[in-house]
Amino acid sequence: MKIVPDDLLFRQISLLIQQARQQLQRSVNTAMVQTYWQIGQLIVEHEQQGESRAAYGKQQLEQLSTRLSNEFGKGFDVTNLRNMRRFYEAFPIRETVSLELSWSHYNQLARVENLQARDWYLREAIQQTWSVRALERQIATLYYERLLSSQEKAPVEAEAKVKTQALADNPKDYLRDPYILDFLSLDSRIYQEADLEQGIINNLQQFLLELGKGFAFVERQQRIHTDDGDYYIDLVFYNYLLKCFVLVDLKLNKLSHQDVGQMDMYVRLYEEQKRGPEDNPTIGLILCSQHNQTVAQYSVLKDSQQLFASKYLTLLPSEEELKRELERERQLIEGQIGEMRAKYDV
Repeated sequence: MKIVPDDLLFRQISLLIQQARQQLQRSVNTAMVQTYWQIGQLIVEHEQQGESRAAYGKQQLEQLSTRLSNEFGKGFDVTNLRNMRRFYEAFPIRETVSLELSWSHYNQLARVENLQARDWYLREAIQQTWSVRALERQIATLYYERLLSSQEKAPVEAEAKVKTQALADNPKDYLRDPYILDFLSLDSRIYQEADLEQGIINNLQQFLLELGKGFAFVERQQRIHTDDGDYYIDLVFYNYLLKCFVLVDLKLNKLSHQDVGQMDMYVRLYEEQKRGPEDNPTIGLILCSQHNQTVAQYSVLKDSQQLFASKYLTLLPSEEELKRELERERQLIEGQIGEMRAKYDV
């Protein structure tokens, strides 16, 4: 269809307005982050010179809020002033405050008490261009802690002094356990594997976010042909950091030897039929609703660099429940470290 001049003019003007609004939004964000940081600094400095925090929070902060609200309108209630104070306390060095993130981002980051975790969330939010909602969810589901629980390289090197592969080459450092799939909104009593798979496809962007860095979706129910028949892999991804295909098999029940054997076959077939000359070895990830430590200990999963199993949760657990799950994983890792120590006599 040929664009008439009036339509072309409208589109050109619309583009200019959109660009101007984006520039204005960035300018407003920059000014808001800088101003709120300075307000937080002034409040903290004034507080340190005067009464205790408790007295300050109850009296002077309320008076300050009332005067600012009367003068400048909304945005300066007591809660927001406390958020500004917390913002400054979390990021007391102004140079560490990146203007690539919004005030809403920093309001979430400032609530993270662990300094290492906060710095990590800050870098990831910038690098992965997380929305405020995405950042809030990653913090709520202890993304950083779950990542640490799946990275065996650091504790092995520190405690057992055993040489391991570099982070960029080690698939274990790109996988975690458990995966939180609460965004699927599935009824845990009645859903089937097809519902789980369809839910992931319908929420693919959020699933990729949960998977972590470098994952790109390839295909659903990808067919692998053999002389004995065809096999279908639930989900296939490619990780451009690991430079390899990642096959995902979805299981509703407790991990079994049959699940491991099936994935082992999928990976071998994929290596033969799909893997390119520049691709690294294919990874197989079994996502199951329940772990099986016996299978993990006495199957090819134990020493394999290509086969892995992780638990998934369809309901968002409480922070305490998730911490208990991570503690269980930490103990397993410590057990593996002990085995490595015995093996290498360190």
